[in-house]
Amino acid sequence: QVLLVESGGGLVQPGGSLRLSCAATGSIFSRYVMGWYRQPPGKPRELVARITPGSSTNYADSVKGRFTVSRDHAKYTVYLQMTSLRPEDTAVYYCNGEDVITRQDYWGQGIQVTVSS
Repeated sequence: QVLLVESGGGLVQPGGSLRLSCAATGSIFSRYVMGWYRQPPGKPRELVARITPGSSTNYADSVKGRFTVSRDHAKYTVYLQMTSLRPEDTAVYYCNGEDVITRQDYWGQGIQVTVSS
């Protein structure tokens, strides 16, 4: 079965940068639409960024110009490069993959990102 494992989270100061990684195991990664979602404390989960197998991307308005999503098919990995981080970016970040053939959805367990002085 498909497993998604996030890494790269932690504590960063406002204005700093962080890169999240999501590695897919036991999967056909090339046919997944990959997404990053986040859930701030006490708030609903929201879409941050998505990337298709052809590397088309979409971003939430709140992160446009600051975050970049990319993928490395050879490494079965999707990345979220976050720059100019703000305290309101603090959340648990989740990696998501959707198989475009089977329409099955897969989720990572989430990783904490905290932006604070």
